[in-house]
Amino acid sequence: MATWNSRGLRGSTLEELINRTNEKYLESGLALVQKIPTPITPINIDKATHHITLAYFEQKSTVDYIGAVQGIPVCFDAKECHTDTFPLQNIHAHQIAFMESFERQGGIAFFLVSYTHRDEYYYLRLCRLLEFWRRAQEGGRKSFRYEELEQEFFLPKGKGVLIPYLDALQKDLLARD
Repeated sequence: MATWNSRGLRGSTLEELINRTNEKYLESGLALVQKIPTPITPINIDKATHHITLAYFEQKSTVDYIGAVQGIPVCFDAKECHTDTFPLQNIHAHQIAFMESFERQGGIAFFLVSYTHRDEYYYLRLCRLLEFWRRAQEGGRKSFRYEELEQEFFLPKGKGVLIPYLDALQKDLLARD
């Protein structure tokens, strides 16, 4: 049984907040964004409770969420960070490849990062992440620091939703024009 500090439950609070935000956006007619389940193959199932007790992932997951905002395709992944340094090893090459392909097809890809120790949320544009990613590939720092982030993409509190990422998405769109 998973305990409160289980590595398997990392991000579940963040995902719950995003799910509730997405429900509000749907109710308001602003967006349709859904959580993408990670496909698993069960190995053992407890016959008494019908719970899966052992399983493996069928394939690498790409992103956590996908949908449309006012006709614009969006995809994003949710990440938690407990310090001011975000290790790039928490993002996988196949995720980057998927997001780059998604943007080549006219969509918008980004990450929502929860800085849990600061109680802050950040909209990380794919283009900004790629700058950090390339730096690491060229032998530079294998992480990015809180201080390196674009201040205008920190998400404000008290906007009627828990994680108001649509304002940052709007800024992202304007920065592309």
